[in-house]
Amino acid sequence: MDRALLVVGGEVPPRAALAPLFPSFRAVCAADSGLEAAHEWGIPPDLIVGDMDSLTRPELLAAYPGARIVRADRAKDETDTEMGLRLLAETGRYEVFLAGGGGGRLDHLLALRALFERSVRPREWWTARERVILADGPVEADLPAGATVSVFPLASGARGMRSFGLRWPLDGLAWGPGDFGVSNEAVGGRVRVVPGEGDLLVVLPLPD
Repeated sequence: MDRALLVVGGEVPPRAALAPLFPSFRAVCAADSGLEAAHEWGIPPDLIVGDMDSLTRPELLAAYPGARIVRADRAKDETDTEMGLRLLAETGRYEVFLAGGGGGRLDHLLALRALFERSVRPREWWTARERVILADGPVEADLPAGATVSVFPLASGARGMRSFGLRWPLDGLAWGPGDFGVSNEAVGGRVRVVPGEGDLLVVLPLPD
């Protein structure tokens, strides 16, 4: 499946952390002030969406004449991020990597987390300091000893998951709604989290 990048407003990851993935994105969507981050990263968007109420440099809208711009009224029934996800889904089958959304309002942060419960949802969410991965299959990463790894079930709960390379293994745990495992630690080297019944969100530090 092709990958798409959806850049949203708020705190974004450092360019250097995400840059190795740039060549893999077949589509780039900037939501509202996410356009400013995409511009600073040197990534031309194919799609620009939102009510533009947070865009401090509106002249950037004219800087990408080849981009499709979809403007919405501020009094709308979806967030700018939802718009971006929906329009990307209408144009192709993408694994969407969400970048940004940190800082600012708590309700926006909770709304971004809630998107993972939907049928049209991000594959990964990159914040200023962490990487959140939707694990509906095995997730692997090479991490130094002591790196923090946190795991959350989605609303339906999870059981039957397994892990390798963690100080406190997930094997044998059964999680209902509201359960989670925060501040686990990598023992050093390859970490692998395998979901069982129910998808997981795995939170990892950004790559160096």
